[in-house]
Amino acid sequence: MLDRYWSGSVTRISPEAPVPVVSVDSITECIGGAGNVAANISSLGAQCRLLSIVGDDVSGRVLDGLLADSGIDRHLHIDMENRTTEKLRVVSLNQQLIRVDFEGTPNVSLTERVLDDYERLLTGVSVVVVSDYGKGGLSNVPQIISLANQRAIPVVVDPKGTDFSDYREATIVTPNTSEFVQSVGDCPTTEEFNKKAYSLIEKLSLQGLLVTRGPDGMTLFVQDGTFVNQPSNAKQVYDVSGAGDTVVAAIAVFLGCGMSWSEILEYANIAAGIVVGKFGTATVTLPEIVRQLERVTA
Repeated sequence: MLDRYWSGSVTRISPEAPVPVVSVDSITECIGGAGNVAANISSLGAQCRLLSIVGDDVSGRVLDGLLADSGIDRHLHIDMENRTTEKLRVVSLNQQLIRVDFEGTPNVSLTERVLDDYERLLTGVSVVVVSDYGKGGLSNVPQIISLANQRAIPVVVDPKGTDFSDYREATIVTPNTSEFVQSVGDCPTTEEFNKKAYSLIEKLSLQGLLVTRGPDGMTLFVQDGTFVNQPSNAKQVYDVSGAGDTVVAAIAVFLGCGMSWSEILEYANIAAGIVVGKFGTATVTLPEIVRQLERVTA
């Protein structure tokens, strides 16, 4: 999806309705959605193939150009019947005033062609990332995971919705706290939270479950019954847009590098702390992570 930001100053209230009038002085266009995961993977120094769907419109062409500039190997199927998903945010003084979404649901025949393309693109791949934004482009998730498992390729899933059954046998699933609770039910105590996390791991045959908890950091639950709490590394929070994308990208890259779960968690947490200190949908680089790691351990 394409993320657009219209930024400007507010000096008066509209005479037509009790709403602020924004005098727009800058327009910024960024890669959003699964594309932001791909952009973060690329900015961390890894090669990335992006398979997705866009519309036959200006937004789709802008998005393709931005992805090309990020060094991403694009495989974008064009849906002639629907538009490119776009999020427009109107901003003043780094505060969002309103977000306007433009989107449509891809047709089923197109998602079937995407699956065929995916099987071909698996050659030479170290890790698969499923970035689910619930926009209809991932109607074949079980097959996506199965094809990767047949080739012993780890699968990292950023989930959507309340039913995680489609993500069965993925390597790791990374819901935020709200998504986790919506899936498993209320967790009034830490003990109940942990119990339901392991129950979900067993139910879905996962190797790990990473629950991102905003200012409380993140918790990694591992299939062997261990877990690791990682407090937030963020010093300043300007914008949480896309922070989950950065976490998923970092997990995928460092999993592909053969790091241990504890190392992966530490690096992903640092990456999240860096990116929320930037405004808008942003990426993080390996040198930034290394510098922050040196500050933390100094």
